[in-house]
Amino acid sequence: MDPSQSHMSQSDQFSWNMERDPVLRSTIVSILTLDSDPDWDRLVRTIDRGTRIVPRLRDRLVTVPFGLAPPRWEPDSEFDLSWHLRRGALPAPGTLSTVLEFARTEAMTAFDPARPLWRSTLLSGLDGAGCALVLTVHHSLTDGVGGIRIATGVLDFDRAGTDRRQPPEPPMDRSGGIRDIMAWNWAVGSKLLHGGLTAALPTAWHTVTHPRRAVRDGFGLATSFVRLARPVTATLSPVMTARSLGRRLAVLDVPVEQLRRCAHATGCTINDAFLAAVVIGLRIYHARHAAAVERLRVTMPISLRVADDPLGGNRITLARFALPVDIDDVADLMRALRAIVDRWRHEPSIPLSNVVAATLNQLPVGLLTEMLKHVDFVASNVPGSPVPLYLAGARIDRMYSFGPTIGTAVNVTLTSHAGTCYIGINTDTAAIPDLTTLTESLATGFETVLRLGDEPAPPDGADLTTETLPSTQS
Repeated sequence: MDPSQSHMSQSDQFSWNMERDPVLRSTIVSILTLDSDPDWDRLVRTIDRGTRIVPRLRDRLVTVPFGLAPPRWEPDSEFDLSWHLRRGALPAPGTLSTVLEFARTEAMTAFDPARPLWRSTLLSGLDGAGCALVLTVHHSLTDGVGGIRIATGVLDFDRAGTDRRQPPEPPMDRSGGIRDIMAWNWAVGSKLLHGGLTAALPTAWHTVTHPRRAVRDGFGLATSFVRLARPVTATLSPVMTARSLGRRLAVLDVPVEQLRRCAHATGCTINDAFLAAVVIGLRIYHARHAAAVERLRVTMPISLRVADDPLGGNRITLARFALPVDIDDVADLMRALRAIVDRWRHEPSIPLSNVVAATLNQLPVGLLTEMLKHVDFVASNVPGSPVPLYLAGARIDRMYSFGPTIGTAVNVTLTSHAGTCYIGINTDTAAIPDLTTLTESLATGFETVLRLGDEPAPPDGADLTTETLPSTQS
């Protein structure tokens, strides 16, 4: 294994350090609703196979002495699959709201640092014959795109399934100690040196032949670094300002084809339509609180994953930027959002975000945690499977992901699966004490965007399925 891969990346270490403030935990919770109880023995074999093809699911984090390297991934010599894979029955009534109540406690529960950073629970008795699998993972184990790649590697395309060869257990003899620290520093230093030498001659030639352009490019990169790392000291929302450890969850279902149709009608993408719907929903939410808002600040994950990256591991960077909220025309809003997001995706500093994180990791944690709490919301779009998938003989009917709020008021994550966009809403209860109002506002936002399609959405949101916890719960 590449020694630089055996440790947390600088970006993941940044998130890990931030968790000294538990409001900033990077916990992902996913809910898979199944049409029947899966075969338990097959499920155990499937999950076990997943931990073999993604060895990090059998690793625990170990701190390196004196901070000479980031925490390293070390095989858990006492790995016990039965601790990570559990099962139980839903209390009556076995509805999705009951599953959301269980999932929200998972979102608020810290991981045991002595074990691999994930757990899963199969809950039977959902709406009578169905069940739900609740997966809880730390963001450092994978990102949204990586999670979908892992899922497609272990799930089936029919109920009967496919007999797959069970890979051997990952090796347990990965060395640690001073040799590992030296190997990590050598590997990272070599990559930086190689990258510098590779770029040095072209850069020098570019400087000689086009000096003005070289100065302009260098200044552009420097200012891009500032934009990526500059502190955020004020919350733009006048309503969603408080932060706490409390979390509540809600969901929305939106047809993929309708969202795609309205996006194409404006020359935009599904992500642009999704983001516009969220922005409109948040504007409506503020209006219901008699508050006007012109801009809101979003944290948006930008994928850095390439084809040959390992399945495990987090391959995203988080960009924070302000979005307009006060554009009334939906098509104009969608195009404006697309232009802003596209500009951020092509920021020169984005591929070097690990360097930015390495710099921030040298600063006192207390100086950075407050900065993250002044971002208003997170929005993430994860493309999933266009066809049905099966788990140990049970069909996956719905697939919701609830990304971490990481200091914001709400995380809205879209996961597409078999023709439907399943939207998970994870809120901070102090910032948003009225989850039902927010969910209704977001549903209206999606209805507004869907009207741009060739066929208008049915009245009263008939194509939108919503579910929240009972409003009496905190």
